[in-house]
Amino acid sequence: MARKWLRDGVLIAALMAGGLAGGFPLGALAREAQQGQVEGTVAAAQLPPEAVRTLNLIAAGGPYPYEKDGVVFGNRERLLPPHRRGYYHEYTVPTPGARDRGARRIVCGGPLRRTTNCFYSDDHYASFNRIIE
Repeated sequence: MARKWLRDGVLIAALMAGGLAGGFPLGALAREAQQGQVEGTVAAAQLPPEAVRTLNLIAAGGPYPYEKDGVVFGNRERLLPPHRRGYYHEYTVPTPGARDRGARRIVCGGPLRRTTNCFYSDDHYASFNRIIE
């Protein structure tokens, strides 16, 4: 919940009102909240098997099991490094037992089929981890 408050600016406002921002320049916390950050890294070998299969499909250029796979990801949450629109594309990671696409996604930046700049989200874009080989 604190992450959502941070994204929405609520936590920043509370810190400023309570005087807890102390030695920070006035706009520093707000800029950090707007740009977001990737939480960490995850090794490709540590991903769920469905995510590994999705990475392999991305590298092969498909075919993808879902119609929306490969569409442009807008990064509206601003959690990924900033790039021009069209840089990121999203792909569904199937969730066993789910009746819909589920919450798991891989988002890759750069040219299609490139898997060297991909991020994994298991909570429908609320957080991301960079995928490392």
